[in-house]
Formats: sequence, structure tokens, C-alpha cells
Amino acid sequence: MGSVLALSSNPGQNWPFSTEPAPSRWDRRDGRLPNPGSFHSLHRSCKEVFPQQIEGVKMILDKTLSSFFKVSHTLHLSAVSPSYYRFHVEHLQTDDNSKDKDAPALIGEMDSSGSLNAHALLHLTERVRARTVFQTQQSQFVTWQFETEYRGNDFTAAVTVANPDILHESVILVAHFLQSVSSGLVLGGELVYHRGRAEEGGIVTLAGQYSRPNWVVTLNAGKGGAHASYYHRANKQIQVGVEFEASTRTQETTTSFGYKMELPEANMVFRGMVNSRCIIGGVLEKRLTPLPATLIMGAFVNHRGDKLQVGLGVNVG
Repeated sequence: MGSVLALSSNPGQNWPFSTEPAPSRWDRRDGRLPNPGSFHSLHRSCKEVFPQQIEGVKMILDKTLSSFFKVSHTLHLSAVSPSYYRFHVEHLQTDDNSKDKDAPALIGEMDSSGSLNAHALLHLTERVRARTVFQTQQSQFVTWQFETEYRGNDFTAAVTVANPDILHESVILVAHFLQSVSSGLVLGGELVYHRGRAEEGGIVTLAGQYSRPNWVVTLNAGKGGAHASYYHRANKQIQVGVEFEASTRTQETTTSFGYKMELPEANMVFRGMVNSRCIIGGVLEKRLTPLPATLIMGAFVNHRGDKLQVGLGVNVG
């Protein structure tokens, strides 16, 4: 559910310690309803609490060439998956009218196998955004996606066209709509339509979110399954999140609990998780002051599958 595709890289987590952004025009302070944001961001608060799985040895070198241009090099050595080198480049734009400060305008990524990810985000007007994504797997095109989003005062509407193929008569269309009903309640839905030579069908998903200053509850439910999340900020140091996911296609359900602990005095952030599949994991990020580097250590144990994955990484920049 949500967006058809998200870019594999995550350039916004180079610095693990959160800062409070200044209120933007989307967060109303004049009594009117706020803009609800994007559909694919409904569960973001909860997902950011959970640790990202790390395995093997990873070295990341970030370099800011100017206020608008950044590059990074990633070397990943693994005994489980193929090792790779990845080159990442960003051209950034700053939009004071956006929730996403320093939102990437152009992103390019290429790895040692020849696979390419390209992502373009353009603010055509104050309210209209256009997004384009291309992905290749070596010499084969895998994804080409075009999205247009309109943000009104208290609603957001978006249409996405993914993998249009005239020769094979196939296309995927996704429509999103979110409406702020009150200062804390957002309701909306998603329509996914797929057409091909052999099959044709659509899935409707309803969504709702209720938020208060310290917690957020979100639910997506439809023919394809359900996705519910709860995020709670206990204090300045501790955040917790609970996720429930059910799929009608695989007939499986998963419940996950995650937490995030920030220790600014020690320049450390710890994320941990446990789920109903008997997977327990944690990732520790330690800023190595005064060096411009962050040490990342993680371990994940699958008790049901009797597997252990341990990772070590260094992020310089």
C-alpha cells in the first residue's frame, strides 16, 4: 500500500539526531485545517522508530560540494548477499513552503553491477509537485514512474502512472486522496488499477489517521489487507512504535514493536525491534566527535529460522 515505488537509498539519515523543524505554511496556526501531507507518509513517524537491518561491513563517505550539491560513496562487503559499490549524487533545492526541508530535486544512483536509480522531484508551483522515477537492473528497464501531486489548504490529491507499456498494453494507475476532517483527523483512500493483456483489476484502500501532540494512530484497510501503526513519543529521549500488517494474498500477519532512544549527551541513538516472527534486532549509532564520522553497529536474530546477522558500518561526512 502507499506509493508504488520508493527510491532504495535513504540520504536523509546521515545525521541520526533529530532536530525540530520550524513550522511551515502547511501546519496552520490560524484555526484553519492543516494540509494532511502525502499518502505515502502516513506511517512515516512509526517506521522511523524501527532499525534498518544491517549486515556485513559497510563504509559510507558523504561529501557536500556546495549548498545544493552532495555526493556519497558506499562500499558494502557481505557474505550473505553480493558485495557492491554504489555512487550516489544529489542536487538539492530549498523550498520554504514545503514540509520537507532541503527536499531532493534530483537524485542519481549507480552501483557496480550497472543498475541505475534516478529520481526527480520538481515543484512546478507552490501547490503542484511532479515526481519521476526510473530504475534499471543492469541493462533492463525495471520501473518508470510519473507522479503529480496537488496540495490544497486542507487536502492532498495525487495521481501516479507506473510502467506504461504500449506494446504489451499494460499500465499501473494509482490515485491518492487525503482530507483533513479536523485538526487531528485525516481521512482518505487509495485506488490501484492494473491493466495487462492477461489480467485487469483494481484495489481500493481506505485510510485514516488521528494524531495528537505526542502520538499518532494510522490505519489502512482494503481488499489487499490491512496496515495499522501506533507511534508515541514518551519524552525527548524515547519514542516507541507498534505496527500490524495483514495480507490477504499471502494469508500472513505480522506484529512488530520498535523503540528509539536518543542520548544527546553521549551522541548516541539506539533503535530496537521485536516482531511476531521471532525476529529481534537492534542498531546503535554513535557519533565519533570531534571526527565527522558515525559508527553503526547492528545485530538481528531470527529465532524461528535459527539465523544471526551482524553488521558494522562507518558513515563519514
